[in-house]
Amino acid sequence: MEHDLSRNLHVLTARLDRAADRLLRSQAGLSYARFLALYMVGAWEADTQRALAARLGVTEPSVSRMIHALVASGLLEAGGDPAGGNRHLLRLTAAGSELVARWGSELEQRLAALVDDCGLSYQSYAENTQRLVAAVHGDMALEGRSIVASAMSSPSPGGRRET
Repeated sequence: MEHDLSRNLHVLTARLDRAADRLLRSQAGLSYARFLALYMVGAWEADTQRALAARLGVTEPSVSRMIHALVASGLLEAGGDPAGGNRHLLRLTAAGSELVARWGSELEQRLAALVDDCGLSYQSYAENTQRLVAAVHGDMALEGRSIVASAMSSPSPGGRRET
């Protein structure tokens, strides 16, 4: 059996991202990247520019540009930290919260329908995906090491370690 899960997962994610982007651009007037930024602020408590950049896996300058655009569109508020320092605190506006709730639900319903149409259990798929996400974030250990670290240090099929 060919081991193509990693590449298939990449293809699936890329296609789902493109479909979400097309839907959001045409129906909500917003890119999927900007939706994800709003989602991370609202649902994953990415309440600073640095935390948002880390959650999205992009640089702080990139997030800074996105924040300015989302503030200008009235979906996000950004302000200084009352405790001082150079932190920018982020918070969804009412319009941003409404957008995340509406389109987050729509995207999830569409994914659930796709999973169901493929004859898979949504609950099992969600649980297994969450386990993988936890492993990638190092929240799950296997013999004292992260599953990802263990997998990344495994010998390649030819017997050599990948670098």
